[in-house]
Amino acid sequence: MAEIHGVCEDRFAEVRELLAASLDKDDVGASVAVHVDGEPVVDIWGGYADAARTVPWERDTITNVWSTTKPMTALCALILADRGELDLAAPVAAYWPEFAAAGKERVLVRHLLSHTAGLPTWDEPMTVEDLYDWRLATTRLAGQAPRWEPGAEAGYHAITQGFLVGEVVRRVTGRSLGAFFAEEVAGPLGADFHIGLAAEHDPRVAPVIPPPTPMEAPPDLPANPALRPEEANTTPWRRAEIPAGNGHGNARSVGLVQSVLACGGTLRGVRLLSEEGCARAVEEQFRGFDRVLGTRMWYGMGYGLLEPRTCFWGGMGGSLVVIDLDARMTVAYVMNRMLSQGDDRGMGFLLAAYQALSS
Repeated sequence: MAEIHGVCEDRFAEVRELLAASLDKDDVGASVAVHVDGEPVVDIWGGYADAARTVPWERDTITNVWSTTKPMTALCALILADRGELDLAAPVAAYWPEFAAAGKERVLVRHLLSHTAGLPTWDEPMTVEDLYDWRLATTRLAGQAPRWEPGAEAGYHAITQGFLVGEVVRRVTGRSLGAFFAEEVAGPLGADFHIGLAAEHDPRVAPVIPPPTPMEAPPDLPANPALRPEEANTTPWRRAEIPAGNGHGNARSVGLVQSVLACGGTLRGVRLLSEEGCARAVEEQFRGFDRVLGTRMWYGMGYGLLEPRTCFWGGMGGSLVVIDLDARMTVAYVMNRMLSQGDDRGMGFLLAAYQALSS
C-alpha cells in the first residue's frame, strides 16, 4: 500500500486509507485536506510528482488545479462586495463601460458569477496563446453579443468567467485578479495558492498528467480555444493569469482559503468577510438545465450548490473543494493525474469526511 505522509486525526482514518488505495490504483501523486473550524484535521499527501514516479510528492508540491481556481476568483468578488466596493446586482458596464456593447447593458455582475451572462466562450476564434494576452481576451468579450437573455439561462463559462470577473476586479481595484488574490487573500492567510505562478515556484510543480482517454468537449460548445491538458505544463501557461483555470496549489492551500467561507469570514485571526458576505456565496442564482454542460445545475454566487448552505467546485480531471457553512468544514482534493468521465475520487474523500464528522 502507498505510503501516506502528513497528519490525520484518528476519526478521519478512512480518508487516509482512501488516499493510499487511490495512489495504488488511479492516482500518481495527490493531496487531501479537511479543515473543521479552520483547523486542519486532515493534511495528507503521497505518491509522486512525475509520471515516471521518480520524484516524490512532497509537503509543498503544487500543481495546476484547473477550474478549482474559480472559487478563488469568486472569493475575490465576494470580498469586494462585502467591502461595498462592488455591487453584485449592478450592470457590469458600471465598472467596465466598454462591456455595454452589443446588447450587454443588461448583464449584471452576478450573471458573470453564475454562468448566466451568455458569454460561455468567444465568438471569434481563439488560440491558446490568445489566453496569455489579457487585453485581447477581455476586449473580444466586451465586443460580442450574449448568446441568450442574461440571467434567463445558464451555460458553463469554462474559461471566459475568469476573464470577465477578473476584468471587473481590475476595474474596481486597479490590480489584476492574481495580484489582488495574492495581496488580499493568499498573503494574509499564508496560503500557498497562486493565480499566475512566479518562476521561483517552478521546481515545486507536479506536471499535469493527461487522462488515459481524451477529455470530451461539452456537448453544446466547441472548444475555443482547443486546450490540451499538456498546455498546463508550459511556462507561458504558468506565468499567465487565467483566473478560471490556471491556479496552482495543493489540497492544503485550496482548503485553507475556502475555509474563510466555512468559518464565517474570519480565519487565523484574519477577517476577510462578514457572516453576511459569506452567505452570499450560497444565494441561489440559477437552478435548471445548463445548456453547455448538458445537465441540470444549481448555481450560487460563483459556486455550485449541493445543499442550501453547502457549495463546491472542481477542476477538469478531478480536483475538488466542498465548503459546508453549517458544519464549518472544507474538504479539498488535488492531484496531478487527470481522469476523464466517471471520476469519483474526490467524492470518496468527501463522503469519508462526513462519515467521520458524524461519528
